Formats: sequence, C-alpha cells, structure tokens
Amino acid sequence: MGKQMTEMLKGTLEGIVLAIIAVQPAYGYDITARLRERGFTDIAEGTIYALLVRVEQRGLVDVEKVPSEKGPPRKVFTLNAKGHDELEEFWRTWSFLAERIEQLHEGEK
Repeated sequence: MGKQMTEMLKGTLEGIVLAIIAVQPAYGYDITARLRERGFTDIAEGTIYALLVRVEQRGLVDVEKVPSEKGPPRKVFTLNAKGHDELEEFWRTWSFLAERIEQLHEGEK
C-alpha cells in the first residue's frame, strides 16, 4: 500500500470499521477478515485492535465477551445508538468530501 493510501485510510478507517460492525456484530479478527475480503489487505490486526479500544472508550460500541473454542473469550462489538450517530456523521462527511473531490477531478478534464 502506498503512502498516500495509508494516510487516507488513517482518516477513514474508524468509519469503515463502524460500517462493518453496523452490518453485523463482530470481534477483532473477524473485522480484519471482512476488511481483507473487501480489498483492504494491508491493514494489520494490531491497527484494528487499537481502533476498537478507541471506539469502545468513546462509547460507540457495546461489548460482550463470548466464549471461544480457541482460547480466552472474544470481545464482540455491536454498534450502539451513539455509534450509529457517529456512522451517519461519517457518511455525511464522506459524501460531502467525495462530491467536492469529484468536482475537482472533473474540472481537470
């Protein structure tokens, strides 16, 4: 992944992860796997786990510890009302920026 892509992802990864959790509750590795299925192949698990700590601390998700067959219980993250509000704000901001960037791109042609 190039430096520009890495920098852009830093600003949007939280919204992307919230969108994934909004579809279905998930634990850290599951979220990483879903990202990779969508082409985000270079995102490290550690990045996702750190992000999940932040969104939990900010009160955007509810966490339930679920027994695991392979070790300690997993923390399953579910988007709560505050998280849904944050995700809606992310999509509004994304739409605004995408429209303006597309206008700039079209202006170059």
